[in-house]
Amino acid sequence: MTSPDTQGNPAADGDGYAGPAELLAADATIAVSVTLRGHFDPISGSYNWYGRIDASPQVATLMNSGARTVVLRTPHSEVPTTLSDVDPWGRPRVSGFGAAPFHVLNTLHGQEGQD
Repeated sequence: MTSPDTQGNPAADGDGYAGPAELLAADATIAVSVTLRGHFDPISGSYNWYGRIDASPQVATLMNSGARTVVLRTPHSEVPTTLSDVDPWGRPRVSGFGAAPFHVLNTLHGQEGQD
């Protein structure tokens, strides 16, 4: 598996985004860096996306204030999400179902144009 490149483009063999984003809270807009991935879940029939927000003093302040529901905005789109599960490096987890805040591949490699 390859990773998204540094320009925030999806990996060649999967869905994802790594790059700049913004967290929109009730009274703040915080510039952040994110690493996101996703996949289609055939059992639930939905697209699941998830990832981490890089640690920063502003994100820590937001978390410590009790704010958990935010909007995550990337250059591709914006979606509501929840900040949760802070890892040992101070990076909160974000996740969602349905529309992802990044471009989602909708064809398989080598399958373009085939019915």
